[in-house]
Amino acid sequence: MKKVIIYAGVIAASLALIAWKLNANQRENAARTAVVKESMSGAVPVTIDTVEHQTLNASFKENGKFEAVNQIELTSEISGRVKELYVKEGSAVKAGQPLARIDTEILSADRVAAQARLDQAKQNLQRYEQALQSGGVTQKQVDDARLQLETEQAHFVQASKNLSNAVVKAPVSGIINERFVEIGSYLAPGNKIFEIVDDKKLKLALSVTEYQIVQIKTGDKVAVSASVYPEVTYEGTVTFVSAKGDASLNYPIEIEIKNIPGKVLKAGMYGSAQFKSAGQASALLIPRSAFRGGVSSNRIFVNDNGKASIRNVVAGGVHGSSVEIRDGLKPGDQVITSGLINLIEGTPIAVIQ
Repeated sequence: MKKVIIYAGVIAASLALIAWKLNANQRENAARTAVVKESMSGAVPVTIDTVEHQTLNASFKENGKFEAVNQIELTSEISGRVKELYVKEGSAVKAGQPLARIDTEILSADRVAAQARLDQAKQNLQRYEQALQSGGVTQKQVDDARLQLETEQAHFVQASKNLSNAVVKAPVSGIINERFVEIGSYLAPGNKIFEIVDDKKLKLALSVTEYQIVQIKTGDKVAVSASVYPEVTYEGTVTFVSAKGDASLNYPIEIEIKNIPGKVLKAGMYGSAQFKSAGQASALLIPRSAFRGGVSSNRIFVNDNGKASIRNVVAGGVHGSSVEIRDGLKPGDQVITSGLINLIEGTPIAVIQ
C-alpha cells in the first residue's frame, strides 16, 4: 500500500512539473510572437539600458616596461684603431674608469705639430708688435698675427683633447651590457664602443590615457609590482609626465624605483603601476555598445516613446565595458544597446526584455 502511495505522489509531482514547464514555454512563445509581430509591422527589435548614476572608482592600473635610468651608448669622439680593451661584457665599472685605449701615435704627432705652430705664432706676434713701434709693419699685420695666434691656440686645444679622448672612460657607473668593438677595430667619430647600463636605479615606462593623465603629477608615490616577483611591492615616484600626447591620445610617463636586495629587477622586465585616487565619484555610465561608430563618434540612440532618436553626447573616460557621459543624457533615459545598425531617426523599435 505504501508503494502505491509513493508512486502516486511521484506521478502527481511529475504532472505538476510538466504543466509548469508547458505554461512557461507558452509565455515565452507569446513574448517572442509579440516581438515578431512588432518587427513585421516595421519595428526593429532592440535592447535598452536605463541611464543612472553609478559609483566611479578613479583608481586604475597600467602595465609598462622597466628601463635603466642611466643607459648610455658610449661612442668614439675620434678616429683611430682600438689598441687596448680593459673591460668585457658584464663588467661592473665606475664613472671615470678607463675602458679602452685608441692608438695615439698619430694623435701624439698632431699635438706636437700643433704645439710647434703655436710657439711659432707667439714669436711672430712678438716680432710684429716690436716692428710696429718702429713703423716697420702696419697695424693690420699685427692684427693678422694675433688672429693667427688665436687660431693655433684653438688647434692645440683640439689636438690635446683628441689625445685625451684616446683613453675611453666610463661617463657613469654601471654594467657593460654590450661591447661593440674588438682590439684592432677601426673607429670613426660616432661609432659605438660600449653600452653601459646602471641597474641600481630603474624606471617603469608606460603610457596612460588623456583621462588618466590629469590625475598624475610629478612626485606622486605609486605602488609598482613586477611579474617575476608578484609578492613584492616596490615604491615608485613619478619623475616624468609627458606634456604632449600621441595620435592615440596616450601620454608617456616614467616612474623611478629602487631595487630591493634579493628581488633585483632588470631592465627589459615587465611591471605594473597601481594609481590610487583620493576618493570615489558618481558618474553617469552607459554600455560601450550603445555608441554607433565607436565611443569617439559621441552618437547614440535613445528610446523616445517607442521610436529611436539620435542623441549627441559628450563621452568621458572609458571604464571597462562602460563609458562615462559628461553631457547629453540624464538619469532615467533609455539608451539602445543593440540593433543600432538598423536604426535611423524615428525608426519604430520593439524592446526585447
